[in-house]
Amino acid sequence: MNRELNISQSELVGAWQERLPEVLNVGDQAQVMADGADEQAIRIHIATAGHQMYSFDFKCAYVDSREVNVQLVDVERDGQSTDERTEPIQELAHDYTRHIHECAQSLQSRTRP
Repeated sequence: MNRELNISQSELVGAWQERLPEVLNVGDQAQVMADGADEQAIRIHIATAGHQMYSFDFKCAYVDSREVNVQLVDVERDGQSTDERTEPIQELAHDYTRHIHECAQSLQSRTRP
């Protein structure tokens, strides 16, 4: 059963911007934006804490009011694109994907009809 979102994209961005930093690692910084091409999606930019200076860009699209599809779009190190296939980057991307799913789950009370 496909359930449409009952929240506007701008409300969704606000809810994520508020909640996502609470589920990320201490010191990581997140920025949430509307996806201009998809009303059911948001873009998430995460800058890692520490000296690695990595930043990750994800697309988070709502499949329905409860389920999200998270896609890694880009990884940069110190402002330069970097190889996403290395083990440390894969581990970080997996960790952030888990945090994004956790955030989506915690926002279900806002996204469910």
